[in-house]
Amino acid sequence: MTENTRNETVLVTGASGKTGRQVAESAKTAGFDVRAASRSSEVRFDWYDSSTWAEALRGADAAYLAYTPDIGAPGAAENIAALARLAQELGVRRLVMLSARGERQAEPAERALRESGAEWTVVQADWFFQNFSEGLLLEGVQSGEFVFPAGEVKVPFIDTRDLADVVVKALTDPSYAGRTLEITGARLLTFREAMAEITAAAGREIRYVPVPTKEYGAILAGFGLPPEEVAFMEEVFDGLLDGGNAQSTETVRQVLGRAPRDFTDFARELAATGVWKV
Repeated sequence: MTENTRNETVLVTGASGKTGRQVAESAKTAGFDVRAASRSSEVRFDWYDSSTWAEALRGADAAYLAYTPDIGAPGAAENIAALARLAQELGVRRLVMLSARGERQAEPAERALRESGAEWTVVQADWFFQNFSEGLLLEGVQSGEFVFPAGEVKVPFIDTRDLADVVVKALTDPSYAGRTLEITGARLLTFREAMAEITAAAGREIRYVPVPTKEYGAILAGFGLPPEEVAFMEEVFDGLLDGGNAQSTETVRQVLGRAPRDFTDFARELAATGVWKV
């Protein structure tokens, strides 16, 4: 990874989330002064409260943008455009944004960043290894019955640590400005195969139960998600899990000079922490 030798400051939005936490760690390793921001951190940043943006951005040289709850959510493109304008006014030089590979709803936000006049890089990723070890999907793995609307589609799962290293390389290497980096893991796995790998690593059976998208939407509603968010997630899942992403890229190797982490190694590593025990 390229070392940052200029003692630059990078703002990491969503710093308590799956990717932001890893980007902050990778950026520290690369020598950045990291400004970790979220809705609940000391440096407050809320995509839906623009009054928090200027203080988070001021004095930063670059920023990692992780939009919540989803880059394709209503209003995302408008917020990305407004933040990019403010970042330029405040002298923030580089913006690296996480986007969703193959998500049609993400296209307006990507276009907003490209057309903002900022020095930008978009990093597109698919499903993360860590979807199974933290967040909404963890409970299904822990329960021993993983219910999900993915059928038998193959997915190039990627480790968020590889994503973070690519993001930091994009922050430090000007050759990645104005580019979209489509990153994947090295292997295609179905969700059934992923559960089989976790089963082998954890030493307990985790069954994969494919369900129709609408049925899964009802499960999300049971978690308390509002109807409009459930409808949006159903639409996103139908697009992301249609098989269109069932191919891997060489981008991680090209950017980092090494292969992406393997899912089997991840499963063994996480099983050792006890996260999948009941």
